[in-house]
Amino acid sequence: MDVWANIVIGFDTALSPTNLIYCLLGVSLGTFFGMLPGIGSLAAVSMLLPITFYLEPTTALVMLAGVYYGAEYGGSTSSILLNLPGTPSNAVTCLDGYPMSQQGRAGVALFSTTIASFIGGTLGVIALYLLAPLIVRWALAFGPAEYFAIMLFGLVAAATVTQDAPAKGLAMVVLGMLLGTVGADITSGVPRFHFGFFELRDGINFIALAMGLFGVSEIILSIAQSVDKPFIQKVTLRSMVPTRDEVRRSVMPVFRGAGIGGFFGALPGTGPSIATFIGYAIEKRLSSTPERFGKGAIEGIVSPESANNAAVQAAFIPTMTLGIPGSATMAVMMGALLIHGIQPGPQLMNQNPDIFWGLAASFWIGNLLLLILNIPLIGLWVRMLKIPYGVLYPAVICFICIGVYTVRTSTFDVFLVLFFGLMGYVLRLLRFELAPILIGFILGPMVEENFKRAMLIYRGDFGEIMGRPISGTLLAMTAALLVWTFWSVMRARRREIRREARWADD
Repeated sequence: MDVWANIVIGFDTALSPTNLIYCLLGVSLGTFFGMLPGIGSLAAVSMLLPITFYLEPTTALVMLAGVYYGAEYGGSTSSILLNLPGTPSNAVTCLDGYPMSQQGRAGVALFSTTIASFIGGTLGVIALYLLAPLIVRWALAFGPAEYFAIMLFGLVAAATVTQDAPAKGLAMVVLGMLLGTVGADITSGVPRFHFGFFELRDGINFIALAMGLFGVSEIILSIAQSVDKPFIQKVTLRSMVPTRDEVRRSVMPVFRGAGIGGFFGALPGTGPSIATFIGYAIEKRLSSTPERFGKGAIEGIVSPESANNAAVQAAFIPTMTLGIPGSATMAVMMGALLIHGIQPGPQLMNQNPDIFWGLAASFWIGNLLLLILNIPLIGLWVRMLKIPYGVLYPAVICFICIGVYTVRTSTFDVFLVLFFGLMGYVLRLLRFELAPILIGFILGPMVEENFKRAMLIYRGDFGEIMGRPISGTLLAMTAALLVWTFWSVMRARRREIRREARWADD
């Protein structure tokens, strides 16, 4: 009965005319930005965040969420037609999607990914409805010590689990936490680390950081690579109809991918990228003809796309119920909540049920709108891929600067955007992941605040925090994850040294 009551509350909020309009606007803009190589969902959400400052909190979240999963939908289009992933999680789709396009089956690939994305997203929303209340009941027993421990675990997991170079991931988390310390001290209110700039006494503008790292740096990198656009195949509605055999081979991979995405999306710090790679690997392992993968196997696109969109919806579970971003884009969504004065966590469901369940209900509506937008209007989206980069990128830079300036009418924030854009570009050239910076920036002050509260409660005795069952277990898991990470790095380094030694002997 609670589930049905939550559904009624959610749809009563989501079906209001204002929320419907902004949901449609969000998924449309998300699909457009997701298709454009070099933009992606994270940059799209960051760039459109200033627009939501003038909206009600629920409407703002509905729009930004629509941008997020709309971009994940749209990213498969450029992956299939251009062999250029619109978002990082769509990279796997290139492996079989582009070969299908070269074989004249681009329409089938686009239709199949759209249906798989819809099913995956729908199952992800069901997971949100079923799991969120259970997690909230468990999390209501949390105190400052437990919040400190679980946020610390989320930071370490975000830096190590999904990164190719865990040490670099940890370095980026620490950098994000250091940027989060700029401004007034949480306890005393004393300004710190402002380096004489009056504008930094209130802290670094979150919008400037996000737009610079994930908007400007992406565009600079795309311009530096100067990729020429390949020929785009014409797609018609007739060409989108799959064969009976393709439908039969797609059914189970879609549901397996949705299960994988729902599981990994709900884990703090993982996000959809790891779910897509695991979904693809499992389908290739289960296939009786694995040699077809990489040459246009339809299972190789429907499973990752289903996993991708299920993970996107499930990523809202830890963000909304525990206050821990499920992915880097979720960190931006969490920043939007905080800007509107709403604290994510177990109390959100009780104190603002219209926001929580209204957002969840908007996922159903947004997924249905995306199904309508992506199938009949596929010809329009394909034509938009032909926009010259020389026109597109300068326009995006202008919109970024205008958006940042309107937040606080500060030219200093515009220079901050450019500074973080250049910093992000240099870090990308050095092969650093930028997502942990944003997660560290969001969670760092919260870790500090809850740690100080816990130490005040227990009169400076850290052993009391370690002695509590939940916080002690989480801290032990964090330590084990760090040990495992550094052991893995050292083992990989030893293997590399032995390999180089063998080459030298030969």
